Amino acid sequence: MNLWLLIAAINGALAVAAGAFGAHGLQGRLDAHQMEVFQTAARYHMYHALAIGLAALAARAGAASTQANVAAAFFLAGIILFSGSLYLLSLTGIRALGFVTPFGGLAFLVGWIALAWAAVRVV
Repeated sequence: MNLWLLIAAINGALAVAAGAFGAHGLQGRLDAHQMEVFQTAARYHMYHALAIGLAALAARAGAASTQANVAAAFFLAGIILFSGSLYLLSLTGIRALGFVTPFGGLAFLVGWIALAWAAVRVV
């Protein structure tokens, strides 16, 4: 079993569900700014679900597996911290949650750097 590919697929499904919930379930319940924040969370959630899948495939290359696994872990951390904090911020209005968001963005950046490192190791 490829655990990271499974995690990618689950997160992809969750991102689609969140996007649909935002578009249909939250319409009229959140103001325009809250809706924009929620949709940003869903968009980055999907981007990085796909990135986890890419890292899962890269992990199959023996020389790059460690870096690809690190990338996937950081992408997952970014989804939890970045998208998670934005989902909660938009739904609850608790502004303090915005403090967590940049750490998720940083995790995304580290994940992309680790994936680039994996690409260099494969070549």
